[in-house]
Amino acid sequence: MLKAHVLLLATALATLGLAGCGGGAASASSSLPIAAQPVLLSAEDVLVVQASATTAGPLITGSLQPAKRADLRAEVSAVVTAVLKENGDAVRKGDLLVRLDDTAIRDALMSAQESERAAQLAADQAERQLTRLKTLRESGMASAQALEDAEIRRNTTHSEVASAKARVVQARQQLQRTEVRAPFDGVVADRKLSVGDTAQVGKELLKVMDPGSLRFEGLISSDAIASVQRGQKVVFRVNGFTAREFTGTVARVAPSANAMTRQVEVLVDVDEPPARVAGLYAEGRVAASNGSAIVLPASSVVREGDKTSAWRVGGGKLQKVPLALGQRDPRSGDFVVAGGLAAGDRVLRHPVATLKDGQPVSEK
Repeated sequence: MLKAHVLLLATALATLGLAGCGGGAASASSSLPIAAQPVLLSAEDVLVVQASATTAGPLITGSLQPAKRADLRAEVSAVVTAVLKENGDAVRKGDLLVRLDDTAIRDALMSAQESERAAQLAADQAERQLTRLKTLRESGMASAQALEDAEIRRNTTHSEVASAKARVVQARQQLQRTEVRAPFDGVVADRKLSVGDTAQVGKELLKVMDPGSLRFEGLISSDAIASVQRGQKVVFRVNGFTAREFTGTVARVAPSANAMTRQVEVLVDVDEPPARVAGLYAEGRVAASNGSAIVLPASSVVREGDKTSAWRVGGGKLQKVPLALGQRDPRSGDFVVAGGLAAGDRVLRHPVATLKDGQPVSEK
């Protein structure tokens, strides 16, 4: 509205100048300086400066990452025969995600089971033989050496049984590893294989994450880390959700700084994280201190190089006031005014470039 008033004023002045070109006295009386012409203001054009609660603290940057995540890798070498979940699919704990070819491992299990049965039969026979020799030894019909040899055979067969059972257990474990299952409730975040691929031991198959466990994994300059403590509030914004402001609480501060960047990692528990979104860039401030200060919206601040000012309305005229600005409040985007204005001052909400210092105003 203010811009429209200034445009109408300039048009009126130009018309008066053209009309007075033919008469010397009339022309001189109508060619008044712009500063002498009043600027018409409405209530929407004027902002009353007030003190409000502000938050100060160090800048924190990073990304949203799930605290509960798992990289599922192949534990046996086999061909992929089935992939049952796609990226973004919800899974429950124990759900089958990937199946590997188990033909060779199943044959190995059957062989181990047969070996276990044979070892058990041999152990049973050795036990019976030892029992008979003990009876004969008591009646003097068997030598001590024969009894000792029977005990050795019994112990050997028992060891073979234990080894055979271990091989069966190992084969069963290998068979179970051909079925990759979800370790917890969540969603599939990244599928990295297809049917027919050969999965080598250690190859990453897919990632599962719990979107409800998203947290802000941020970095803070080591110069400001002394003011950061567990339990402090954090206000930040996330790329892709610029219209929404997120809050959280400092959960943990790393005990050491990064050797290259000299930044310290800070983990922030998010109060209401965005659903199913991880890895997005986030930036905000840690509320290391709270207070009250005079604030001014960015639209009212006039910048000229490295100088800042505002247009104050008072006494029926405009006054250009130099400003000393402090930090910008991350919650509202307003600037803290360190000097130049006082609570109750009236300033232009959206000043334009054609305004003059001392120009009179008319308010309706």
